[in-house]
Amino acid sequence: MAAADAPREFAFELELCSHLETATEWVLSRQLGATVDRAGRRIVDVVGVVPGPDFDERAEITERAIPKRAIESDVGVGEAVPRRRALDGDLTPEIRDGIVDAAVDVGFFETERRNGRGYVRQTTRYPERWFDRLVGIENKPDLADPGALSRQLRTDVSLGLFEEVVLATESHVTRAHLNRIPPAVGVWRFDPETGTRDVIREATPLRTDAPGIELVDERPLRTDVVPVSAESKARARRRIAERAYGKGWRTYGFPACVHAEATAEGLPYCARFDRVVDPSRACGSDCDARDPGDPPAVDSDALRGERTPWRPDPPGVARRQAGLDRFR
Repeated sequence: MAAADAPREFAFELELCSHLETATEWVLSRQLGATVDRAGRRIVDVVGVVPGPDFDERAEITERAIPKRAIESDVGVGEAVPRRRALDGDLTPEIRDGIVDAAVDVGFFETERRNGRGYVRQTTRYPERWFDRLVGIENKPDLADPGALSRQLRTDVSLGLFEEVVLATESHVTRAHLNRIPPAVGVWRFDPETGTRDVIREATPLRTDAPGIELVDERPLRTDVVPVSAESKARARRRIAERAYGKGWRTYGFPACVHAEATAEGLPYCARFDRVVDPSRACGSDCDARDPGDPPAVDSDALRGERTPWRPDPPGVARRQAGLDRFR
């Protein structure tokens, strides 16, 4: 695919994320799974994590996502537990060890040995109130080509993983457009050229602490649904927030091409075609304008740290736990 064919949706999504970084205090991420029963059934374009009162405590632990099974485990701070009993569930030793190792790697677990046996404990208590709200944003620059938009938004509203669900578009929004989407969904009109965002309709807050309904299949005259408990939703919301914190939205690479540049916001820009492009789709060997060169040097973590509350490379909390051996 040539650079000129780069999807409009990709550029729109990056421009919106860049705008929201300057207009809000949210931690942003792109392309995250937002279901409970059927993994991968619903991918939300943009997720905004609104910081809560314990955000700084979460930021101090690690800049990466903490494994959900480690958070949900019975491993505590005061007393170490045998490594083989650290995680609940029917897990193979390989999977269990991989999760424990990942939790140690990000600084949420620490290990010790007693009489030749491995033990683990948390380096700090997990701050449950580190995020206040989640905002789910579906991008559809051109409302003339809605695709599965209605079903996607109905899924988000009925499931209720987000306090707010928003449709972002570049199109002129008519009453007919508004009538085709759930009334609880907010609508933004965003202009990537000027960076202006007009709120056409405010989102109605959803009950994230109540049970929800997940749409799993839709056919003529039949819709299959799965009831989801409030507890399952709470775990899914924490997983989404953790994934968003660790992933961010600048997940693309930059091509080794003399035309490749990075904007001040860290967006992939093609000087030859004078536009933001999707390097994974537009900058392959079949691009006629491709000219080998060094990729632009971009420090995405530094940009994210400057523009959001996310903290790159924090010192961690393990050193604060000195003296806890008395709890053995």
